[in-house]
Amino acid sequence: MAKSDKAIALKYDQEGSSAPKVVAKGQGEIAKKILQKADEFEIPIFKNKALAESLLNLDVDEQIPPNLYKAVAEVFVWLMNSEQKAQLSRSK
Repeated sequence: MAKSDKAIALKYDQEGSSAPKVVAKGQGEIAKKILQKADEFEIPIFKNKALAESLLNLDVDEQIPPNLYKAVAEVFVWLMNSEQKAQLSRSK
């Protein structure tokens, strides 16, 4: 993994928060560990370099700013669709 590789983990608590927040972020070895943890928990990986660059500027536990709502919403829609497809394939 190159030092320029980046990873950001987001969390959205529909009950307690108005916006998703950054729960982990990093580059190089830290990014590798975030991706390994996602793999361990079978969390799909969404790749978007421009969004990653924007999210790296945020602090851990910081909510995403309104200007990133649309881009992050697309990630969560993609994730929901991925989970539904996985459930369908498991039920066959």
